[in-house]
Parts: sequence; C-alpha cells; structure tokens
Amino acid sequence: MMHIHILGICGTFMGGLALLARELGYEVSGSDAGVYPPMSTQLEAAGIQLHEGYTADALDPAPDLVVIGNAMSRGNPAVEYVLDRNLAYISGPQFLSEHVLKDRWVLAVAGTHGKTTTASMLAQILDQCGLAPGFLIGGVAEDFGISARLGNAPFFVVEADEYDTAFFDKRSKFVHYKPRTLIVNNLEFDHADIFDDLAAIQKQFHHLIRIVPSNGLVIHPESVPAIDEMLAMGCWTPTETFSADNHAQWQTASASPAYDHFDISVKQQLAGTLQWQQAGKHNANNALAAIAAARHAGVPAAEAIKALCEFKGVKRRMELRGEVNGVRVFDDFAHHPTAIATTLQGAKQCLRQSGRLLAVLEPRSNTMRLGIHKSTLADSLQEADQVFLLTPNDIDWSLDEIVNALGDKARSFDEIEKLLAVVLAEAGSGDDIVVMSNGAFGGIHDRLLNGL
Repeated sequence: MMHIHILGICGTFMGGLALLARELGYEVSGSDAGVYPPMSTQLEAAGIQLHEGYTADALDPAPDLVVIGNAMSRGNPAVEYVLDRNLAYISGPQFLSEHVLKDRWVLAVAGTHGKTTTASMLAQILDQCGLAPGFLIGGVAEDFGISARLGNAPFFVVEADEYDTAFFDKRSKFVHYKPRTLIVNNLEFDHADIFDDLAAIQKQFHHLIRIVPSNGLVIHPESVPAIDEMLAMGCWTPTETFSADNHAQWQTASASPAYDHFDISVKQQLAGTLQWQQAGKHNANNALAAIAAARHAGVPAAEAIKALCEFKGVKRRMELRGEVNGVRVFDDFAHHPTAIATTLQGAKQCLRQSGRLLAVLEPRSNTMRLGIHKSTLADSLQEADQVFLLTPNDIDWSLDEIVNALGDKARSFDEIEKLLAVVLAEAGSGDDIVVMSNGAFGGIHDRLLNGL
C-alpha cells in the first residue's frame, strides 16, 4: 500500500486531498501547525494519522511520497528534512491531477469570487441527477457535509484556485486540473502577495484557457472587460455567456428583489423557474454558470433547475449561525470589496421590515492588510446601516480612512472584546449582524450569540 504524508494537512484543500487519497486506498498521514476541528475530526474519522507541528519524526520511516502544501516554505523543518534526504515529493495540485483527475471529465470553477458556492451548486446538480460526481471544494457544502469525495467516473468537480501551487512551482494551482468544462466566474485583482497587478492574474487565467480542449466549454459572464481581454489573448474552445443583468445566452428574468425566485432562459427560451433558499444577484449568476456547466455534462437545464431548488448552501457563505432575541447572526467568508458589497446587497434584500443591517468586518487577507483595497473598501460597506471594523495587528495602514469615509455609521476597534461589547449594545430585535472574515475572527459568532 502506498504511504503518502501531507504537509499542511488541515487546510481545506489539503485535507480534502487526504480524504480522496484515503478513498483510493492509500495509507495517509499528515502534519500541520494547527491540528484542530472540524478538519482534524474529519481526517481522524477516515483513519488518517495527524502530527502536530513539522518535526522530522513524522517522516521517519520515510513515506513513499510527501505532498507539500502551498503554505510550506523553505526553512520549514519538515521541508528541509524532505530536501536533505532526497525524499520523493509533489505538490497538492499535481498529486490531484495524477492520482485523481486522470481520465476524469473535470468541471473546474475558477474566478476571484464565488468558486466554492458555484462548485457546490454544480456538484449538487450532478448528484441530484444521479451522476454521483467526485468533488474537491474549498468549503463544506451543506448538502454533502464534506468538502471532498472520489465519486463515480467520469465527472469530477473541482474548485480551481489561481493561487500559486507550491514553493517549488509558482504556476497557479488550476493549470494542473486540465478541465473539459470551465467556469470563469469573474476576474479581479487579488492575492497582492503573489501577483503584481491584474495583468499578471489574467496571464495565469489564460494559461488555463490554453489547456481546455476544443470539445470542451468555457462559461463566463457577459461583458466583463478583464475576462474579455483575457479571452482575446486566444481561445480555442466554444464559449457560453451568462448574466443576471445583461443580455446573454443564459440569463434571468422576472426576478424577485432578493433573487430567491426568478426565471431562467437559455438562448431566449424559458428553461424553468428557480425558487430556492439562497438570495442575491451574485448567487443568481452562480446558478446560471452551474446550470450551463451541468448541461455540458448532459443534464437538461430543467433538471438542473429542479435540483438547485433544494440547494442548501455552503458553510460560511451567508450561513445563519443563530437567532437570539430577534437578532440574527450570519457568517460570511467575504474579504474582497466586491464580495463584501455583493454579500451586503443580498443581505439588505432579506432584511425584516423594521430591521437594520450591522456589518462586522475583519480585513485580514494578505491583500487587504497590504492596503491594496483601501480605496474601494468604504464603498463596499455602504449598504450597511452600521459598520464595525477590527484592526488586525499586522495591517500596514490605518482603518481611520474607512471610518472617516463612512461617517457616523462606522467605528473601528483594536481589540475584539471592545468591538463585541459595542455590537451587543447596538443590536436590537429585527437586526441582522453579518460577520465577514476569511479567518476564525476569534470565535466572534458564538460570542455574539451567547452575549445576546
């Protein structure tokens, strides 16, 4: 039995990879600096041995292959041990390509925002229609309760991230996946820690476009200049467009204000009506993309729409964490101004009649901490009635700029306890609190609910 050891195993991608390798029958172990639930419990339940920290003893005796996560860098004790002893090693995306995706029909979901939700929608459609797809998604789909499974051939849905592959492979992860069906949801500047500008990201996306076969399909939103410019570099694959705003091959009509009910047409022919538990125009666009991709895999649009009516969503994507004394607390992964704006727009449409929208934001992404988005952050928060900002310890700029731009409705705090006390004092029955961060935010969601 092949034994693989994964460095950085508790990340969503690497943890999902570990579960897939275990399903393949491999012996799997792994190391991480923070071995903690929910990923640790998922892995231990699958019979995967976990090591706290990156000590060399986890690699002795030597495994057949070491899979190195992209959070690992030179100087890490385990990485240095692998290199010094000439152990066989590989990146996570390349392992996925060679051991899981080979000979599969890969449906990849790429883009700056919405990848996890759209990939979850697509997996749900294929599953509900009896195709039992495999998937690896950067979050836990409520319909499956897991982030990865091997599934049945041929279909495999993968969230296709543009972040770099490993310290020894600076290509974007997604070039390893070789999709036949590709969704490009959107394309904006992000990941300022590894990309110099939007053009650098467009170049990586075009590397992905180059490997989609001529019998494949590229699905993208209508009239997005960054995507249109990228496709103009060369595209050898048929394309289909979608839009909840503009005229496109896939579009919405007769939408409710919250986009929890709308018609879907393809090439101006009504395909069906989607009435579901989700909300927001961004989710309507995600749905159009997923339905188009499913049709490429052979699922009629009407059947895909029917399947999405049951879609439960994804953890940390406007996930209702609880309601106490008439105050609802939501958790959302939004950390880019566009995602923040679309999250709050959707939340505003779902407010109860007398309620207010209270936005609580931790700007902790690498790009946000570097100040790349500071000129657009205030605008992205305009839909909120009150804004509460937590200043990260290692931020390179002052959040006072955002507070001044938003006026009386915004406040910033340097300690989570101070922020918590003010939000609890402010919130009243009928209000919705939307907490936004790409991290754990000090467990603030439960602390809010307990305080309420």
